[in-house]
Amino acid sequence: MASVLVPLADGCEELEAVTIIDLLRRAGIEVLTAGLKPGPVRASRGTVLVPDVALDQVLGRDFDMIVLPGGQPGADHLEADPRIRDLLLRQADAGRYIGAICAAPKVLASAGLLKGRRATSFPGVLDKLALVDTVLTTNTVETDGRIVTSRGPGTAMDFALDLIEKLAGPERRAEVEGPLQRPS
Repeated sequence: MASVLVPLADGCEELEAVTIIDLLRRAGIEVLTAGLKPGPVRASRGTVLVPDVALDQVLGRDFDMIVLPGGQPGADHLEADPRIRDLLLRQADAGRYIGAICAAPKVLASAGLLKGRRATSFPGVLDKLALVDTVLTTNTVETDGRIVTSRGPGTAMDFALDLIEKLAGPERRAEVEGPLQRPS
């Protein structure tokens, strides 16, 4: 079974975090949520999320994918945490998947992981960084190699379904997507 780490920071976008966690778990993927600090995380709209573990407990573990929810100031907290940067660099060096949505692609940019790649984000987040060696798109979900980025809360379901397809295949994606009753 594939394994995914979803780091949760205070101020994360709860719609993105919960959608990613929920849909990946529906697909039978092991999802482990990890707070940057022990205890509950207060998301951007005040929803309290209870991570499975504190980040320090999983620093030595490998995951098939690491997915960063966006939101502010959640993405700023992820970007400022050297443990997140180290995890992302180790993940990239191992050739494993990394996902980021909304404001979180800036964390990837800060770690140098968007150089020479295509990426998308919440409007203005990556644009204001003046990334001369990154092609910015407005696609709902953008995949370049093992890096997957997406736009924001409204694209969270498309993003999560794309992650399922990458980890478990198109058939599993269809099995999860069908009962969601999404408009065609």
